[in-house]
Amino acid sequence: MERIDPHSALPLYAQVEAALAAGLANGTYPPGSLLPNEPALIRQYGVSRTTIRQTIQNLIRRGLVEIRRGKGTFVLEPKITQELTELTGFVEDMRTLGHRPSARVLDRQILPSSAEVARHLAIETGTQVVRIQRVRLANEVPMSFDETYLPREIGEKVLENDLETEPIFTLLEEKYNTPLIEADYQLEAVSADSKVARALGISAGSPIFLIERTSFTEGNRPVDYERLHYRGDQVRFTTRLARRAKAPGRIVRP
Repeated sequence: MERIDPHSALPLYAQVEAALAAGLANGTYPPGSLLPNEPALIRQYGVSRTTIRQTIQNLIRRGLVEIRRGKGTFVLEPKITQELTELTGFVEDMRTLGHRPSARVLDRQILPSSAEVARHLAIETGTQVVRIQRVRLANEVPMSFDETYLPREIGEKVLENDLETEPIFTLLEEKYNTPLIEADYQLEAVSADSKVARALGISAGSPIFLIERTSFTEGNRPVDYERLHYRGDQVRFTTRLARRAKAPGRIVRP
């Protein structure tokens, strides 16, 4: 039986959670494996069923395991954590984190811009743009379905390249002299529609992050609008926020 200290200030469920999390981290329970069932965990740690259930729920909330009805509790692949601190592309992010990035191009075409795309690229609705649809992978696992919209003039140049190996950000900056200065960024949680689900190999309705990013070049000119659909079960985003300094208090004189 694992050593659990009943006299510790740390609650029993937290001790069991720490022990199981350590087993996930050191490979005792590798991704895809089945955790011992409730009776086995009760015997292993000498705690109650309530304690084990609370522990499992905490591990689920941390994204470390999932319950598959009728099958048991399975260990999940650890999520890729991306920091939202600067304007970077998928390839840069994955390489920084030590993963192997790749891409599959699903579609590329020139088409009239919708009102939404036109607004982001600061052009008239119906103006022709280049749309590129890709699945982005890390270590051969689909991570996101990307829709990229570019003004036709620069987009047609980008289409001449191998977009499964050459990042669009790199092409814009290093080949076409279009430096990316900053971006507007919006993120929300949504459900995958059938098109996105099919591209990512997940079930329709699965939770995903939808990121809308408009990147600007010199002169505050929008040059790249993207709709990025990231798998909620594979990716998490973090950032660090600073507290805004408060204005000095107003002195009221008598």
